[in-house]
Amino acid sequence: MPNIKAADKWAKQSEKRETRNKSAKNRLKTLFKRAVDSTENAAALLAESAYDKAAGKGIIHPNKAARKKSRLAKAMKRVATVPVKAAKKSSKRKK
Repeated sequence: MPNIKAADKWAKQSEKRETRNKSAKNRLKTLFKRAVDSTENAAALLAESAYDKAAGKGIIHPNKAARKKSRLAKAMKRVATVPVKAAKKSSKRKK
């Protein structure tokens, strides 16, 4: 038990913030992974927007948001330059 009455309220507020921030951070991770795996530009834009909003609300540090957006842009550029591989022809080995 806390000695100060208000400490109970502080603890409850901290728990609420923690759960809200955890959920937002997990969502950011999911959006980032989906955008990297996807070839669509819309997924990347959605992830970038989410990182900006999270940084603005103080959920993550602004530098972390910038770093993640940079890595996402780099991944999207890499996907755009790599040509789609054609299906391999089945090679029949003679025995």
